[in-house]
Amino acid sequence: MYSTARLDNMDQYDDDTVYMQQEDDWDRDMLLDPAWEKQQRKTFTAWCNSHLRKAGTQIENIEEDFRDGLKLMLLLEVISGERLAKPERGKMRVHKISNVNKALNFIASKGVKLVSIGAEEIVDGNAKMTLGMIWTIILRFAIQDISVEETSAKEGLLLWCQRKTAPYKNVNIQNFHISWKDGLGFCALIHRHRPELIDYGKLRKDDPMTNLNTAFDVAEKYLDIPKMLDAEDIVGTARPDEKAIMTYVSSFYHAFSGAQKAETAANRICKVLAVNQENEQLMEDYEKLASDLLEWIRRTIPWLENRMPENTMQAMQQKLEDFRDYRRLHKPPKVQEKCQLEINFNTLQTKLRLSNRPAFMPSEGKMVSDINNAWGNLEGAEKGYEEWLLNEIRRLERLDHLAEKFRQKAAIHEAWTEGKEEMLQKRDYETATLSEIKALLKKHEAFESDLAAHQDRVEQIAAIAQELNELDYYDSPSVNARCQQICDQWDSLGALTQKRSEALQRTEKLLETIDQLYLEFAKRAAPFNNWMEGAMEDLQDTFIVHTIEEIQGLSTAHEQFKATLPEADKERQAILGIHNEIAKIVQTYHVNITGTNPYTTINPQEVNAKWDKVRQLVPQRDQALIEEHARQQNNERLRRQFANQANVIGPWIQTKMEEIGRISMEMHGTLEDQLTHLRQYEKSIVNYKPKIDQLEGDHQLIQEALIFDNKHTKYTMEHIRVGWEQLLTTIARTINEIENQILTRDAKGISQDQLNEFRASFNHFDRDRSGTLGAEEFKACLISLGFDIANDSQKRTGIMDAEDFKTCLISMGYNLGENEFSRIMSIVDPNRMGIVTFQAFIDFMSRETADTDTADQVMASFKVLAGDKNYILADELRRELPPDQAEYCMARMAPYTGPDAVPGALDYMSFSTALYGESDL
Repeated sequence: MYSTARLDNMDQYDDDTVYMQQEDDWDRDMLLDPAWEKQQRKTFTAWCNSHLRKAGTQIENIEEDFRDGLKLMLLLEVISGERLAKPERGKMRVHKISNVNKALNFIASKGVKLVSIGAEEIVDGNAKMTLGMIWTIILRFAIQDISVEETSAKEGLLLWCQRKTAPYKNVNIQNFHISWKDGLGFCALIHRHRPELIDYGKLRKDDPMTNLNTAFDVAEKYLDIPKMLDAEDIVGTARPDEKAIMTYVSSFYHAFSGAQKAETAANRICKVLAVNQENEQLMEDYEKLASDLLEWIRRTIPWLENRMPENTMQAMQQKLEDFRDYRRLHKPPKVQEKCQLEINFNTLQTKLRLSNRPAFMPSEGKMVSDINNAWGNLEGAEKGYEEWLLNEIRRLERLDHLAEKFRQKAAIHEAWTEGKEEMLQKRDYETATLSEIKALLKKHEAFESDLAAHQDRVEQIAAIAQELNELDYYDSPSVNARCQQICDQWDSLGALTQKRSEALQRTEKLLETIDQLYLEFAKRAAPFNNWMEGAMEDLQDTFIVHTIEEIQGLSTAHEQFKATLPEADKERQAILGIHNEIAKIVQTYHVNITGTNPYTTINPQEVNAKWDKVRQLVPQRDQALIEEHARQQNNERLRRQFANQANVIGPWIQTKMEEIGRISMEMHGTLEDQLTHLRQYEKSIVNYKPKIDQLEGDHQLIQEALIFDNKHTKYTMEHIRVGWEQLLTTIARTINEIENQILTRDAKGISQDQLNEFRASFNHFDRDRSGTLGAEEFKACLISLGFDIANDSQKRTGIMDAEDFKTCLISMGYNLGENEFSRIMSIVDPNRMGIVTFQAFIDFMSRETADTDTADQVMASFKVLAGDKNYILADELRRELPPDQAEYCMARMAPYTGPDAVPGALDYMSFSTALYGESDL
């Protein structure tokens, strides 16, 4: 038992290290089987001879013929296309070891570090070490170089076999051992590429010997693949050797991968002209649609940027209604036009690319990016305009509330101050009695208490006026004037009060008698009267709320106030009791008293009247709170109604977006079937529009109710609108992608099976479902489709001498090298992003597998119509082409001015070149 080299690769082979190590561990238990060792001897010997015969030699015994190192060095030169160091020609052991070391050093220079294999063992004829070394060479130069991933060499080769044999009955390739025992896999590979060599329909699964011998004989006779195994060895072994099968199958891979399809015929002139006419019409349509859309955006943005506020709520609500009409009626058609514009642009570019025409460059300022930028500016203006409208409405609502509150408080204060200046200016104390003077003094003290109690209201009035000024209230001048009048009057009352107080205090020293009962009545009646006035003011105070919690807070405060009424009524009865006591004393003692209570202007009738007013205002306040509570409940209902729909529509839109993503990655039926399915899917989405409209209606009710937040949903109407527009755009773009694939298929003559194979291979290596392939994934994908990505045989000098070039061609069999793969990558990934999209992949495969038209082909077709002349006549065009296309050509062909020109000769050569632009020159 032996172990071959484990690979310790350089940086460029790091990704292959694990696979190579796994393959080269040599499954020690397996190699104890003599049958497998026999298969490896035969296969490896045949493989070596398939290359050595190109140099005019071969080997008979694999462990004996490589002992001197000469044929081993020759083998490496043939398969690599490079020269090794000059061999030693001596016969001594040291010369042989030197030659073998040169071979092993060359293998190591290719990024393979050989472990446990030394030159002495090869020179000594160690069979197992020699087989291990040859397997390492096969891996490095025949299998590893067809892929890059650590297991993708084996996986890519297996996938290629599965793809090629899939249509054949009784063939199911799952591995490189028992799947090949019945021989049908080998026969299917040959029949798929050379059906004339094998009559596959006559083969039987129960006759593996015939199948294997047929495949091996045909491969040796017609495909130049030497017979590497015996049918008896495969049939007689329970599990054929995997390395032997892989080596044999890789020879079939290299034999077929370089086959090219037959040269495709040139497209007819009519087809080229029809494509050009259609493309020109599409260009005109694009320009017009782009101009119209940009003009609409140009007209609309100034309207959205107009921030001139209105003075009334009604005027601002009309602006909001106009904005709703814009979002609901005017913008949606433009969204569709923008989406259609992008689709038309992509379709046009696809058609131009498929017909080898130069890409369409719209007029300056009309690129898709220009329209997207203008659209972004429009949506930015929209967002700012709607936010401004709502903020203005909130501001006006606040202003109306503050203005009404100012008027109420000002009216109450002005009613209270009425006559107060005249009262304070009276000189009644000059002729009053002592008791009257004391009464006047106490009355004035009560007034001062009352005056101090009203100080808070004056400050509130001033604060409200200040807030109205800060919020830019349109009637601020009148508010300021009224506020100033109140403040001036208040200052005057303060000065008059101070002056009268000083006069009464001077007189008080002369007066000593006072009526305690009147005084007590005045002291208790004044605060109670103030309390009633404050209560009436609070009960009549306006309020503004936005939530049920806020109205419930007001209701709770009102209930707490109502709970204080019984205690207040007791105070009222006590105050009235004082008055009754005065009357009783007057009646009992016959006191001669005239006029009213000298200490206060408050009388029992006024107390009772205000108390009755308070009692009347309580139920009115109850009713106002009940009505507001009902309004807030309705607002809450509107919130929940909107949220219930939005919480369904929002996830529905997200789900549909995800489903569209999955549909675009799946393959079910033909492209027409997929297109039909997508259009039905689009119809089902469009049919959902009434639910969006219904939600718009609920949103309008919410805005009309001045509801500015909704805690029941995370979705706003703006979120739903944007999601809906993105959903419509995504399904339209997905349909457009399928339509472009149909255009690609029809224009390039690609079959549905080829497209399915391309998509299946792309999806197989797109393991993260990102819709793109990395460079390594793309390389493995090409291998699975039969592209042979072999190693570059040049010495990185950029040139080869004749001998090198001959050796390269022999060893590589016209296989693609690293330089060729770099060229392919520059086509599919021109921006060097390191990824390959499916569209770029399809375009590349289309060029490799389908028909194309070129300027040279079109020129040759015109030459046929012209009877091999260098020019063509108008009559010849009218005779050979449909009238509209003949006129199309004549309108665009310049007169021919060559030496053999005749009158009326037209230059079809320059016209043919102009059809394709400079890209085809």
